[in-house]
Amino acid sequence: MENLYIIIPAYNEEENIQTVAKEWHEVVQNISRDSRLVIINDGSRDRTYDILCQLQKELPQLIALTKPNSGHGATLLHGYHYALDHNADYIFQTDSDGQTLPEEFSEFWKLRHHYSAIIGHRNHRQDGISRIFVTKVLKLVLFAIFKTSIPDANTPYRLMSHSLLEKYIENVPRGFNLSNVMLSVLFVHNKEAVVFLPITFRPRQGGINSINLKKITKIGLKAVQDFLIIRKSL
Repeated sequence: MENLYIIIPAYNEEENIQTVAKEWHEVVQNISRDSRLVIINDGSRDRTYDILCQLQKELPQLIALTKPNSGHGATLLHGYHYALDHNADYIFQTDSDGQTLPEEFSEFWKLRHHYSAIIGHRNHRQDGISRIFVTKVLKLVLFAIFKTSIPDANTPYRLMSHSLLEKYIENVPRGFNLSNVMLSVLFVHNKEAVVFLPITFRPRQGGINSINLKKITKIGLKAVQDFLIIRKSL
């Protein structure tokens, strides 16, 4: 029977983490007993990890990991490597802020034998005009650098096969801030079997977003430099 590892990074999400963990735990339970929900605490300064440790007692397929703070992209890579090392057949990633809907996952799972990656497209996102603007700018930057048109390269709602992720993960530099973006570029640039599906993207369900426009700009400028270096290797 196929198994699924859901990877969720978490940083200062004590207001959301219990609801998010319970909702996504139900998804892995419905897939198989060997499936796991892996939530990685990225050096939170609140009670996120303490809550996760308590939740493990009632959610048998939840794995709570913790590590020093290194940022969203590096935490994703940590989780992806964990899933590959534990022989996950499929790896799904979403975030811990409650903006995505577990009930939309079934459509992704149904397509797993038809595509190597199914990635969400936030075509009606509800998290503010500044975030929409950043997504549009990113799309233009990726087209300018890689000559590749990607609807939504950074969506935190993606299902990937073990073989596809294993094939490309080493091409993403360790600690890279926009690891999902780079993976999307590699998949599309190399003409892998990828499809983008529209998803709901709600406002943050609680807590404060740790990434503001100033931080996004700084990350974006550094990413452009990295993209130019990576392009030479393609």
